[in-house]
Amino acid sequence: MASKTLNFKDRLVLFLASGLFLGLIPFAPGTFGSLLGIPLHCLFSHLPIFLEICFLGFVILISVWISGRAELLLENKDPSQIVIDEVVGMAVALAGAPLEPSLIIVAFMFFRFFDIWKPFPVSYIDKSFPGGWGIVLDDVAAGVMANLAWRLWDLGTYIFS
Repeated sequence: MASKTLNFKDRLVLFLASGLFLGLIPFAPGTFGSLLGIPLHCLFSHLPIFLEICFLGFVILISVWISGRAELLLENKDPSQIVIDEVVGMAVALAGAPLEPSLIIVAFMFFRFFDIWKPFPVSYIDKSFPGGWGIVLDDVAAGVMANLAWRLWDLGTYIFS
């Protein structure tokens, strides 16, 4: 980052982009950032699914702006300190999920798997979209895949139990 003094707004952007400074943890910052998506889900989980998705859409748009601004401030393309994308990706992975610890753990594992492995379309989005859009939307795609995966897992455990 350039050696200029940051104003309050830019410091707030970096605080939020880093997932309340979880992105500054020197090992596995994305994993720690993903954990912050769980309380975000808890905040929205009592809402009807339509409203939960609307709120998530709003949070995603804000995260795109915050990520893009943080990337400029840090002068680095998709720096590891930015974990707000993992926060919203994990919240997407849990959308519509009941607050059951075992299901949250399974969704978390699926999300981290898809976020790290980056199968298509996650890898395509990661490479094709610039700035905040690319930072956030690949994690949203990984979250959608994880959401579908835990639903199939949950259905399978129901059918075979």
